[in-house]
Amino acid sequence: MDNCYKGMIWHAVVNVFAASKKAASLWEKAEELLKAAGIAFHSRKTGRTGNATELTFDACVAGYRRFLAVGGDGTVHDVLDGIGAFIEWQAQSGGKLDFSDFTLGVIPVGSGNDWIKSTGVPRDMASAVGLVAGGCIGRQDVVKVSVLDICGSSERMLAATYMANVAGVGIDARVCERVNMKKKQGLRGRKLYVASLIHAIRNRVPAYAKVVCDGCEMFAGAYLSMAFGVGKYSGGGMRQTPEAVLDDGLVDVTIIPDLPLLRIAREVPRLFTGTFLKVPELAVSRGRTVTVYPYNESAEPVEVDGEVVGKAPVRFEVMDSQINIVTGRG
Repeated sequence: MDNCYKGMIWHAVVNVFAASKKAASLWEKAEELLKAAGIAFHSRKTGRTGNATELTFDACVAGYRRFLAVGGDGTVHDVLDGIGAFIEWQAQSGGKLDFSDFTLGVIPVGSGNDWIKSTGVPRDMASAVGLVAGGCIGRQDVVKVSVLDICGSSERMLAATYMANVAGVGIDARVCERVNMKKKQGLRGRKLYVASLIHAIRNRVPAYAKVVCDGCEMFAGAYLSMAFGVGKYSGGGMRQTPEAVLDDGLVDVTIIPDLPLLRIAREVPRLFTGTFLKVPELAVSRGRTVTVYPYNESAEPVEVDGEVVGKAPVRFEVMDSQINIVTGRG
């Protein structure tokens, strides 16, 4: 199979650990649907052969340019990370590829499926396959997230990853830590996210940071949580960045300052109704580059698309090129 042909067919990365390890059996149904729709594809499963990021990177090296993430939000993130790692690796030798040379779709079989709410991909597997077969392609922004080590005026990147949907610093990341721990125990569903949110709020410890958006300071002081999104939904349907647009070239920022417990409890329902930005105490902005600088030892964890990747300081940068995505949006 030559590289030209590989670039035209889909490479499915199947996360066998998704959906409480039920994804492998669900993939069998998806395979039948893809074949019935006449979609040319190749597939690899996570496990002994590697994780989703590694499998995607290897497939990029082999010449594949169209990818299906078979799983949930974590799988989408890992596949995007594999594509991003390949673009960076290839650029080191003078390559000219960017995200616009790749296409990302999803067969949503995971327990967390927030990204598809913004992309318009239906939860129903047959309908999702129908979008792939129909060539329903749009574009969306990709955000590079860099965990930094800052000493005086010098900065050093400790780790980098790519964001497809929403990231968080503070309580948001602590919620993800708890949710991921509970998932390993077999728990699933929206109630898990709500319970983890309540637990994080009750045990909150305010942190302190400065946030700079496109060179201008937008916040400085005590905060509980920060959200950064190109998508609207995270955490099982919460809308911390409800006005985010996938392809506007900007990342939306919502910061919850240190507020009394009763005040927080009163406003939590707004996270699920799309009216969260009506809370007057919030600090809200959007831009192409956003950096969080913690004060002293108050660094908080950072999560990206539901995966904890390190601690602040951290920088969010919208990439110049957009990735093609399978979408249900007109």
